[in-house]
Amino acid sequence: MQTIALFGATGQTGKLVLKMALDQGYQIKALVRDPKKVDYYSNNLTIVKGDVLNYENVETTIKDCDLVVSLFGHVKNSPEWLQTNGTNHIVKAMNRFGIRKIISLSGGGLPFPEKDQPKFADKLIRAIMKIAFSKVLDDAIQHSKVLKESGLDWVIIRGPRLTNEKPKESYRVGWVGVNSGTKIARADLSDFILKQVNSDEFIHQMPFVSY
Repeated sequence: MQTIALFGATGQTGKLVLKMALDQGYQIKALVRDPKKVDYYSNNLTIVKGDVLNYENVETTIKDCDLVVSLFGHVKNSPEWLQTNGTNHIVKAMNRFGIRKIISLSGGGLPFPEKDQPKFADKLIRAIMKIAFSKVLDDAIQHSKVLKESGLDWVIIRGPRLTNEKPKESYRVGWVGVNSGTKIARADLSDFILKQVNSDEFIHQMPFVSY
């Protein structure tokens, strides 16, 4: 099985992706700041203690992996350009080791004008986000530019409001305003994320996953 370099493994979605990936037989190298927050262990899991803003830590994590799954994001008191600077480190390390594919998670506020057809409600939500969460949104947009300019095989997965509901094992994959809803359970989002490991369907695209 492939080896995944996983960033953001201790977040609410990251924990689900970690468990699901290990259950499916993947080898995982996970970069975490606090190993005590990892609550699921396996012989197929290697923990690297460190920070995505430290290039050497990122390089150690990515070495000997086949692809990257990047789920880290802003929490309280995060640096303003966390996702952008962390993604820059990831791209640099991927290029050093010749790794081509990265799957990155972002929010529904990140625009993808090539496919999105936002309705009034979508535009309203995005306008509110620009006011209330401008730093997070700006960082998400800049991180997407880093990936677009990287020359790598990237997929940016977007979602609406995330919940901790039990998985429905059925969801829609569309674009903002096109075959899209207002929420998704993290468990179903995690399922979609892992399905992209062996799929090229959404390379260089930003699918929106929802109910």
